[in-house]
Amino acid sequence: MAGKKYRGKKKQERQKQHSPKKKEKQSVAGDKETVRATLSLTAKGFGFAVLEGNVARQQKDIFIPASALNGATHGDTVLVRPSGSPKRPEGEVVEVEKRAFTHVCGIYMSGKNTGYVAPDNDKLPYSIKVRRNNAMNAEDGVAVRVEILDYGAKQRMPVGKVVEILGPADSVAVQIRMTVERFQLPPAFPDYVERAAADLVPLTDPEPGRKDLRYLRHVTIDGATAKDFDDAIAVQKTKKGFRLFVSIADVSYYVRPGSVIDQEAYQRGTSVYLPDLVLPMLPERLSNDLCSLVPDQDRPAFTAILEFDHEGRRIGEQFTRSMIRSYQRFTYETVHEAIYLRDKEVRQEHKSFLPMLEKARDLAALLSKQRTSRGSLGFTIPEASIRIDKDTIASVGRLKRNQAHLLIEEFMLAANEAVGETLDRAGASVLFRVHEEPDEAKVKDFAELAWSLGIHLPKMELTPAWFAKALKVAKGSTREYVVNNLLLRTMQRARYTPTNYGHFGLAAEYYIHFTSPIRRYPDLVAHRVMQNLLLKKSGKSLSKGKKVLPDGVDPETAGTFLSARERVAVEAERDVQARLAALYLRDKVTEQFEAVISGVTSFGLFVELIDCLISGAIPVSEMTDDYYHYDNKGHKLVGKRTGKVLRLGDVVQVQLDQVDMLSRKITFSLVR
Repeated sequence: MAGKKYRGKKKQERQKQHSPKKKEKQSVAGDKETVRATLSLTAKGFGFAVLEGNVARQQKDIFIPASALNGATHGDTVLVRPSGSPKRPEGEVVEVEKRAFTHVCGIYMSGKNTGYVAPDNDKLPYSIKVRRNNAMNAEDGVAVRVEILDYGAKQRMPVGKVVEILGPADSVAVQIRMTVERFQLPPAFPDYVERAAADLVPLTDPEPGRKDLRYLRHVTIDGATAKDFDDAIAVQKTKKGFRLFVSIADVSYYVRPGSVIDQEAYQRGTSVYLPDLVLPMLPERLSNDLCSLVPDQDRPAFTAILEFDHEGRRIGEQFTRSMIRSYQRFTYETVHEAIYLRDKEVRQEHKSFLPMLEKARDLAALLSKQRTSRGSLGFTIPEASIRIDKDTIASVGRLKRNQAHLLIEEFMLAANEAVGETLDRAGASVLFRVHEEPDEAKVKDFAELAWSLGIHLPKMELTPAWFAKALKVAKGSTREYVVNNLLLRTMQRARYTPTNYGHFGLAAEYYIHFTSPIRRYPDLVAHRVMQNLLLKKSGKSLSKGKKVLPDGVDPETAGTFLSARERVAVEAERDVQARLAALYLRDKVTEQFEAVISGVTSFGLFVELIDCLISGAIPVSEMTDDYYHYDNKGHKLVGKRTGKVLRLGDVVQVQLDQVDMLSRKITFSLVR
């Protein structure tokens, strides 16, 4: 139940649960046998073999010098012959089993008889030769898509042919397209998937076993530009406290395990949201139509009915397939104006919904208080918002968030925790959303750094409560932004796994993703598992609902794969932001900005512009007003002659000096 303190799994317990039952056939470093791995190259030309299977948990990645790549390139699946010691393994590629890239995007550079394409990926440190008859008459400096015909060798560069001219490299649409190609994101659905989606028949009346909740005045609260509405809420006041209905689009009704739509959704793993472009996990027929909880339409849903006492502690839960109707599509801004700012005109316009919305506001405040009291972390890291208008970047600024965002987040967190606890206690095989405790050494480094910044923290503990105190101490200070970022870096990455390790960041013993099945595949799995549990409790046969994953996929494999798909989506979103940031600043050279020092190294400073959250660097070689000494422990640069101190978290005035569109590197200088 809610209110329980977070109890993280001990490391020894985790290792025991993770230990393989069978010996991995692949060898470890030092053997003459080969191991299978994925090659990860750096911009400098060398790379690392990232091992597969259980052996990956037993030894470090294998260093591959540039001279030992033998034609392999970034992302390739390779066989590696290890050498050296297990502590410092090194090796060479002996065979490329599968190429990661058959096509790449890049900038075409014309020559007399032969042109060249510089790949738009710093992890592909080579150029591709393109003969004139294979160049599609591409002009110098244009962005193109190239098919690799020959991957080359040590003394021979790769050869390819232009298969598509994308357009000017400074086009917003072209830059976004190059991200899509770089991360191999599917831009469209196969025809057979679209046909399968088109053939689906809408469910308009409750089927047997589906609870009719259309009498409840559910509402959706989303962003102004949202098109897929996958969650709706309703709140009632009870004698014991509150009753919360969180109704989620029942994607599982339409997308059956093993169907062509299901297989495509699994391979995508998640929807990808880029500026001015969405690459959805499901076809629009589902995401924007059949499953979307649009106003005034009956929709199948999965509803969590949660009971809370007057303090916001969960005292009961019930789950059911349902039929609901959304009575109003609200935006975050409208709800914020109505119940937090109490705007008279907005309140008058939505008068009939105010009682329910105000109950929702009160319950959300109680849930937030409960989470905070148990140590749940509330990072305050702003996000960038990029607005595009007709292939032009109209603005780059901070994403605006208000209390209505937090209201919906509290309700979704509450539903996810309740579902996670119910499925874990039932021993169900499902994909938990876990966030394990941070590495102790990294936390110690953070504590020392905080001390050097003048932030005095309580004695270090590896508990969510200690981290919450650290954030609270920094809140409102000039160091708040840096402390939030540095503390976040100590955290492990959240992931999906069939074993419940709890969620450290939320200080939650049970957590699962359940509330966004339109855009996340693990949520769809949770719906299917919950349905199986409900069938089992009712004594009905599981013959039609037992399977929850595509054929041949086990939960462990699914957790690893879907975690990787999530990382790809995040990296693609960051890549687009870096591209568009460079485009946005390209014409602003010599302009000045206010920035915060986000990193200090011996070779210079990293800064982030305060207004638009764009990052760049100030090389120490360009800081000519003094000779600066790097103080590693103090995380600062100190001028030898002037004694000037440039410390992590300081706010400085900078001037934009250079924007490199190819590498997306942005260089600033300090304004004296």
